[in-house]
Amino acid sequence: MQKSLFDTYDQQHFYCELFGTGERQPLHTRKLVNRLAKMKASTLRRRSRAIETELFNLGITFTVYSERDSIDRILPFDVLPRVLSAKEWEQIETGCIQRVQALNLFLHDIYHDQKILKDNILPAELVLKNANYRKEMIGFDPPGGTYVHIAGVDLVRDDQGNFCVLEDNARTPSGVSYVVENRHLMQRAFPDLMAGIKLLPVDEYGPRLRKALTEVSPGRARSANVVLLSPGVFNSAYFEHVFLAREMGVPLVEGRDLVVESEEVFMRTTSGLRKVDTIYRRLDDDFLDPACFNPDSMLGVRDLMKAYLAGNVNIANAVGTGVADDKAVYAYMPQIIRYYLDQDPILNNVETYSCWDPEMRDYTLANLDKLVVKPVGESGGYGVVVGPRASKAELATLRKQVQAKPGNFISQPLIQLSVCPTLFDTGVEARHVDLRPYILTGKSSWVLPGGLTRVALKKGSFVVNSSQGGGTKDTWVIG
Repeated sequence: MQKSLFDTYDQQHFYCELFGTGERQPLHTRKLVNRLAKMKASTLRRRSRAIETELFNLGITFTVYSERDSIDRILPFDVLPRVLSAKEWEQIETGCIQRVQALNLFLHDIYHDQKILKDNILPAELVLKNANYRKEMIGFDPPGGTYVHIAGVDLVRDDQGNFCVLEDNARTPSGVSYVVENRHLMQRAFPDLMAGIKLLPVDEYGPRLRKALTEVSPGRARSANVVLLSPGVFNSAYFEHVFLAREMGVPLVEGRDLVVESEEVFMRTTSGLRKVDTIYRRLDDDFLDPACFNPDSMLGVRDLMKAYLAGNVNIANAVGTGVADDKAVYAYMPQIIRYYLDQDPILNNVETYSCWDPEMRDYTLANLDKLVVKPVGESGGYGVVVGPRASKAELATLRKQVQAKPGNFISQPLIQLSVCPTLFDTGVEARHVDLRPYILTGKSSWVLPGGLTRVALKKGSFVVNSSQGGGTKDTWVIG
């Protein structure tokens, strides 16, 4: 008699995305689990290898700068999907829209009247001395009044099955191309798993993004010219830049392809200069304009900020949005939501301690072996120290770093992240996952159904970032 695929699966004490608490399987996952249970592991692995070959042939890669011998890599993809119910998705969707709405109001305020700082809702120094706070933006109203056009909100689920926000990404969030491509891969390799299951589609992202950027173009909204500005082929997310430009049907450009004349931006073409109305930039503020920020930057466009501040071009996301996804500011997001919207957060924060505060710093230093400590300005999982998993030497080094520059760190309790069955050569094993939904905002906000599920492939690891060895899964939202 054939064994079930899940006979030896052990979710341990964690909440499982397919099996819940383990006492009672969620109704919305039963059809998928029943189908998977009847499949042979060898069949799944054979199809998984075929997907890996397709990923390679399609050039779906990311770059790991820290490894000299292996720069471009295929992003590992696990074929066992993560499933969300319609009810779960409704909470995530409304919670993310609420959060982005509050972020936009916060950004407008700190670059205008600064009421939230005058009312001492959060310390002024966290904003005004933040490296991502751009004085050039003070008093400026971006077209459409939107600062965060594209957001990625990182969510985790705790051991009780509750979703909470781990961090906000309001500068240049990446990874959405994998959401769309993962679904295409599953549709080709596993039509039998998906048959008869009504899933919310993910193919709308490109057109929706084009629509949102067109809505907030200055002047000619209907005929607006949108471009995607990339740092170039050596950027870790270059595949995604190509993908999104294709999905939107807009030119993919580099800084050398654009020029500013009379405070207007033009794209160089074979038939002459063509006016640009909106730039979806995939490079940080520092590299946008050598005349305004880093003078050594070869990636941006000289005098771009003059055109932007004159209202002749829009930039998505707006310059200076980095303040909104700073990890120290993140700690105050519940207060920010209540201040601007007079609402309780739909999605709670993970409890966070900002080490600039003496009491919180003392608590962090006294509990380094129990907390997760993060540098406020890093991304991709770099610099994160998981206290319960760290060595004495690592904790000693961390202690010195926090004491030397306390404002550079936050700490959080170690959340017992939910797990999802993941396929290995040895069988199906539990691995920790998170979720990054993507929110687009033009005149209104829209959330891509599902988002990017990242999975920590290393046994016992809580770090899901691709730069730290993580992979991805297809995220199913049951319609």
